[in-house]
Amino acid sequence: MAELNHYQTLQVSPRATQAEIKQSYRRLAKLFHPDSQQETANHEQIVRLNAAYEILSDPQRREFYDRQLKNGSFTTVGNWQQRTKAAQKQYQKQRQTTQNVDRQIQLWLSLVYQPVNRLIYRIINPINKQIDELAADPFDDELMESFQDYLKDCRELLSQAQHIFTSMPNPSPLAGVAARLYYCLNQVGDGISELETFSLNYDDQYLHTGHEMFRIAAQLRQEAQTAFRNYKL
Repeated sequence: MAELNHYQTLQVSPRATQAEIKQSYRRLAKLFHPDSQQETANHEQIVRLNAAYEILSDPQRREFYDRQLKNGSFTTVGNWQQRTKAAQKQYQKQRQTTQNVDRQIQLWLSLVYQPVNRLIYRIINPINKQIDELAADPFDDELMESFQDYLKDCRELLSQAQHIFTSMPNPSPLAGVAARLYYCLNQVGDGISELETFSLNYDDQYLHTGHEMFRIAAQLRQEAQTAFRNYKL
């Protein structure tokens, strides 16, 4: 059975006046309304009536609909319902995808970014004080032992940070943040190695190189924080 057009649904002529359309809609709505307690009650018919009246009661939309009708491309209620359902389905899918990404971002920030950021800070923040204390007398056994203990702690903190960083993939919207953290961890690791070598052979070149790598790591950490703030904006 062919779908009825809006005029047929409202049982009016295509030349009907707005008053005639309104009158017919009221009569049919009362006849088919589910709350009317009549045997003719029909929810699907009410949906069709509402869709038809929504178009024909608006002069501009009616004019556009009449052109479609004349060209044989009018929108039936069935097609309208199908497109509505398809649009709703697509919207729900996009919304679900957005919600999933948001959850991934929040998890990554709380379980990866924040703890790694804190661990890096605990490694690089004391470096200037440690070097200043050691500079009093690099050949003093107690001072060097204290410096080596600091480097040992750095190794343990770095290991924790690397393990956390690789514990879950970073969300694509925060790829820039994750990349800077990755390079920051690499600089920290290389810097520790240079400082450990210095603690064994007292060659100042390794001390200066390690110190510079920590400086670069601090800069990368700052860039990661800036990238994160820019993302939030």
